[in-house]
Amino acid sequence: QVQLVESGGGLAQAGGSLRVSCVVPSYIFRLYDAWFRQAPGQEREFVAAISNGGGTWYGDSAKGRFTISRDNAKNTVYLQMNRLKLEDTGVYYCAAHSGSGSVTDVGSYNHWGQGTQVTVSS
Repeated sequence: QVQLVESGGGLAQAGGSLRVSCVVPSYIFRLYDAWFRQAPGQEREFVAAISNGGGTWYGDSAKGRFTISRDNAKNTVYLQMNRLKLEDTGVYYCAAHSGSGSVTDVGSYNHWGQGTQVTVSS
């Protein structure tokens, strides 16, 4: 059951920027919000997470280039992606974590969005 709604994906050139957004319904209690991505034929990969207290975590591929943030008034989580690379191409999923488990583990998240496609071209 899809409860989170992503938007903002699209086509960008290598070296460019994109921002994706995710609206999380206010009735969902969560401790962390996160972004994952999945390229064709590959497993879903952790990108970034943010806690209710504002702490952030990044996957190795995102460090130094991507920034996760949230606007609590709008129940929205953002992922600003800069200096995009061809290998950033994939479907980006927003997720909410309200239980136990590592913030980087797909299995820790019990609410997901439908995904938004990000394509980086040369």
